Amino acid sequence: MAENRAGTRALPQDLIDVDAVRGAYFDVKPDPSDPDQRVAFGTSGHRGKSVNGSFNEDHIAAITQAIVEYRAGQGITGPLFLGKDTHALSDPAQDTALEVLAANGVRVLVDARTGWTPTPALSHAILVHNRALSGTGNAGRADGIVVTPSHNPPSDGGFKYNPPHGGPADSDATGWIAGRANELLEAGLQGVRRIPLGQARLSGTIGSYDYLAAYVDDLPSVVNLDAIRSAGVRIGADPMGGASVDYWGAIGERHGLDLTVVNPEVDPRWAFMTLDWDGKIRMDCSSPAAMAGLISAVRDGGAAYDIATGNDADADRHGIVTPDAGLMNPNHFLAVAIDYLYRNRPLWPSGAGVGKTLVSSSMIDRVAASLGRELVEVPVGFKWFVPGLLDGSGVFGGEESAGASFVRFDGTPWTTDKDGILLALLASEIQAVTGRSPSARYEELTTQFGSPAYARIDAAANRAQKAALGRLSAADVPATELAGESITAKLTEAPGNGAAIGGLKVTTESAWFAARPSGTEDVYKIYAESFKGAEHLALVQAEAKALVDSVIG
Repeated sequence: MAENRAGTRALPQDLIDVDAVRGAYFDVKPDPSDPDQRVAFGTSGHRGKSVNGSFNEDHIAAITQAIVEYRAGQGITGPLFLGKDTHALSDPAQDTALEVLAANGVRVLVDARTGWTPTPALSHAILVHNRALSGTGNAGRADGIVVTPSHNPPSDGGFKYNPPHGGPADSDATGWIAGRANELLEAGLQGVRRIPLGQARLSGTIGSYDYLAAYVDDLPSVVNLDAIRSAGVRIGADPMGGASVDYWGAIGERHGLDLTVVNPEVDPRWAFMTLDWDGKIRMDCSSPAAMAGLISAVRDGGAAYDIATGNDADADRHGIVTPDAGLMNPNHFLAVAIDYLYRNRPLWPSGAGVGKTLVSSSMIDRVAASLGRELVEVPVGFKWFVPGLLDGSGVFGGEESAGASFVRFDGTPWTTDKDGILLALLASEIQAVTGRSPSARYEELTTQFGSPAYARIDAAANRAQKAALGRLSAADVPATELAGESITAKLTEAPGNGAAIGGLKVTTESAWFAARPSGTEDVYKIYAESFKGAEHLALVQAEAKALVDSVIG
């Protein structure tokens, strides 16, 4: 249940002590015998808190050394692009990484403006560097590290690796890196090469790269900025205190857009934020509570924006606010974006499919069918979209959690990681070209395909139960009906690529649910949707929980 203060401005007692958080980064030594203090890569890298021993100097030194050894084993000899977001732990973590990378002789490229780097800008940089190289090996190819916990609270830190394909590392890579990092932790960091930061900066291995100029100047190759400018679309862009703050101003100026940076403030405490659903500060641009200020400015405050947008701290997620609907549900915008893009990108390969995660709305399935496009349904995690974005077989990939990217007008890769800036600009392109807001266009889609009710809930589960859920097979589920309808499929592998989903998805003619264990809490997540309305959705959720509980014990 949402706390009473959700959506209200943060108060002094909600703010972190920045000095304490940064001090704990250096002072707290993790215990590698404690599972909660070991290196663990989720869908977006290693994340944790300095104050509880899950994100500390030793973690970053060990992970960086492991990445050095991994890239050497893969024959990656090009530069490593290194970026950070605005979280309090990102500066010290980047410094630790530089000390280890320099000691190992790795050529590193940091931001030329000594600023912050959105995840999509780093992915873009890797792809631009590597597309100029011939051959199939990794010699000369670049990779990258982004220091970010994404939308997580101000106390958190994050560290993620992007190999030469530019997107999130796959499970083989992260498994090897995490395993080696934990070996180094257990050995008391014996085997980690490191030099002081001052010496590292004088070593000749650290160079610079203008991420902002490279990204902003290249935008006309992927989004119709001419249409946005000609239509006079009034844009309000809220960086939410994150890494996109300088990018939005540069986009408006460089491309002559009617664009206002709603809040240019950067504060590692995020004192200007409204509290999320649970009373925490969280830069989740898909949350109505976290986006309450921007929503109010557009719908109630009379702000003169046709389209307003938000991004999380590393700008890999998007939030779309329109005057007629407020904050769009991420699933709704994905459906609209897919419908629009495949009708307005004539040079895209005619056989390219529509990529979605299996917990995204089935509205996307219906849109894809109407376009005559194959639906490519993959497990949760943007890494599954990388191959298609690279080879043109999957020109769009989207997640229900407000993450997506797509290719350039000519069908070549733009980014292979989520790009919240790009999707925010696409909302303005849709407004400019169609003359209708993305939310109005979604209402038209519901007239054509029906109006689904969608929600996610959490259910309690201990570690053993979560492990059991992750090991399920279709044969473990004896049920034949769900909420009054015959079950049409029981999935433990994604239809689009055959990869294990780490849980269960059950479908009927008009509804579905998917259950996945949480990687950070003693719960499992139930995603569910029904085209029969909210009451039927509630029935699906109740029966889904009962079904899952019966098979995991």
